[in-house]
Amino acid sequence: MAPPLIALIVATIAISLYNPSFLSAANLGRVASISAIPVLLAVGATFVIIMGSIDLSVQGVIALSAAITAMVLRVDDGALGSVLALGAAVVTGIATGAVSGLLHTLLRIPSFMVTLGMWFVSAGLATLLLGGGTIAVRSADLRVLILQRVFGLPLSVWLVLAIVAFAALMQARSRFGRYVVAIGGNEEIAKLSGLPIRRTRAAVFAIAGGFYGLAAALSVAQLGQGNVDIGDGRLFTTITAVVLGGTSLTGGRGGVLNSVLGVLLVTVLGNGMILMGVPPYLQQAVLGVLIILAVASSTARIREGVYK
Repeated sequence: MAPPLIALIVATIAISLYNPSFLSAANLGRVASISAIPVLLAVGATFVIIMGSIDLSVQGVIALSAAITAMVLRVDDGALGSVLALGAAVVTGIATGAVSGLLHTLLRIPSFMVTLGMWFVSAGLATLLLGGGTIAVRSADLRVLILQRVFGLPLSVWLVLAIVAFAALMQARSRFGRYVVAIGGNEEIAKLSGLPIRRTRAAVFAIAGGFYGLAAALSVAQLGQGNVDIGDGRLFTTITAVVLGGTSLTGGRGGVLNSVLGVLLVTVLGNGMILMGVPPYLQQAVLGVLIILAVASSTARIREGVYK
């Protein structure tokens, strides 16, 4: 059994023993709803990290995609406008990710530097588009993704589950998925094997951006507004979830389903600490300790692999 799954089960049992209401249908539905957007972000980041790179642009891309979403809905908040807004958010994310990927591969700039710059560029553009303010979203057609429930869960949760299934299959079964893992495992060997390194790297950043864009649109639907701060705090929780799920920061190891487990673990712990009355600053401290332990465990496995 995977360590993240064991940790999730242990956390669930421990919290439910302290507070039985944790396992109530209402609370479990709340956990699923809270997890939907972080799962999208983690899935996108997983492909980047498995490849051995890092993407720090998450919050900036969310801000810009959310701004575009809100602006489209301000023109048309009906069904057509909602579809166009979703599409515009995803395209915006793909475009920013593609720019990051191309700069990274063509100019050979480290991914953390390129994406850090893209974070600030995207956030700056979002501020410019929104005029430093907020655009309220009254679109019932977009917000139906959050408000409409099927079998007790919002439509957004079912949408994310379908996307996760597709992403997991793409990673495990497609040639593209195998390329990503091979590049993260050993780029030199992948290059000697004739794999399209640059094209794959650029595509991964673009795909990750698409996930961030969709997450931004769902964030706008959830909050009922678009603003520059809509993605605040998402970078830390995204990387924390991916690492806790067992994806190695050095690349070549991990997966989409692992990251989903990581998100659920972070969400369950956060929800449990709220039920226990743990102060917010201590909640952040606990997550910080967890990510340090997860990274330490990851590097320990790498050292063992080398000395074997």
